[in-house]
Amino acid sequence: MLSDVRGLTLSTGKEAAVQHFNAAIDDYFQYRVSAGKHAKAAVEADPEFAFGHCLRGYLFMLFGSTAFHDHARAALDLARAHAEGISEREVAHIAALETWLGGDTTKTCAMWEDIMVAYPRDLLAVRLQHFALFWLGRSADLLGGPARVLHAWDDKVPGYGNILGMMAFGHEECGAYAEAETAGKRAVEIDPEDLWAVHAVAHVLEMQGRLKEGLAWLDYPADAWDDRNPFRGHLWWHRALFLYERGEYDAVLALYDRSIRSEKSDFYLDIQNAAALLVRLEFAGADVGDRWGQLADHVETRLDDHVLAFTDAHAMMALTATGRDETAGRLLTSLEAFAGTPGNSCARTLKPVAIPVCEAIRCFAQGDYTRTVELLMPLRPDFIRVGASHAQRDIFHQYLIEAAMRAGHLPLARALLSERALLKPNSLPSWRKYAEVLSGLGDAAGAAKASRKAANAA
Repeated sequence: MLSDVRGLTLSTGKEAAVQHFNAAIDDYFQYRVSAGKHAKAAVEADPEFAFGHCLRGYLFMLFGSTAFHDHARAALDLARAHAEGISEREVAHIAALETWLGGDTTKTCAMWEDIMVAYPRDLLAVRLQHFALFWLGRSADLLGGPARVLHAWDDKVPGYGNILGMMAFGHEECGAYAEAETAGKRAVEIDPEDLWAVHAVAHVLEMQGRLKEGLAWLDYPADAWDDRNPFRGHLWWHRALFLYERGEYDAVLALYDRSIRSEKSDFYLDIQNAAALLVRLEFAGADVGDRWGQLADHVETRLDDHVLAFTDAHAMMALTATGRDETAGRLLTSLEAFAGTPGNSCARTLKPVAIPVCEAIRCFAQGDYTRTVELLMPLRPDFIRVGASHAQRDIFHQYLIEAAMRAGHLPLARALLSERALLKPNSLPSWRKYAEVLSGLGDAAGAAKASRKAANAA
């Protein structure tokens, strides 16, 4: 048996298999499209390398779509077929892959936790758990996971920067922005190619409304990440958010066309990025042209693809924005049916949160703004259960504010925008809406002050 770069046993005697395995892990952490190629090369170098097959299964699961589950299952079958005599750690990983494929992501996270406790330098287990916890909405554990293995790491261990990058994001989602920025920038110093750490610092700057710094932080050449997987589009989405908050809507649309939606992908993160950005722009009064149509065409072919509830909500945005109400109804019917799936972590979030959120988005498109408010207002503390980040879930709060304004519930809109002014002190579109609401309530002085804030944000 040989070992990986962190000294953990790999049940293969083929040096080439180990080299490709290590390269696949490195590429996975840097979001390089070559991760899958290296994982495939690892099992080609040693067809009996069980953990290599398991890694391939994991990578298929990361696509966040049932379209790849058959590939993941085939990799799992090969891993199990060659599992005799392999290490306990590798056996545990194969069991985790099987559970994840079965839909119980919560239990899978507990299984990765057991691996992390026994093998705190298992970087793959730490990252996979971090990924899954993110989509389960367990923000505190985004910090807790990497923090619980930190005792085994220092800057001499390959991947230490990745641990810091995960801790940075966990700090940010827990509201510890100073700690997040320090850890994230240190991680980027260690490895400038660690896009998760770059992303963590971008989140800090977004949450604090540091728009100019955010644009400087994400000031990369247009082709900087062309060799990366679709996560690169999410980094460009973050840059677009800084432009949006400054009111530079034409620049947002240019970035959308150039880097966020340039490849017309149906990858879940690309759907989320595009839909959430178009909704924001329309709420701000910008003309997004015919961009919704192509997005909705993709969504319409995947109505039963329920892996991440957050994606389902964005699918509803695309369908309703294009007037496809009948299809939106079919999506809701599909969600209702899937909600009864036993042992599935996504299904458990549907009836309490995701389905009423989707219903609210549909009601908004139908012009029933009062019902939209009735659905969304009590759900505010529970939005986190559909996963994603504070910055991403903010779109639901924006739907609520817009619905309150259009329904004429101006006291509620004032209350929500008063809160938003504290959280988004440099947001031009938010200040403009606040000015509009205050004017509607007869508060001329308050409206004038909010208008000045909007002008300063610009």
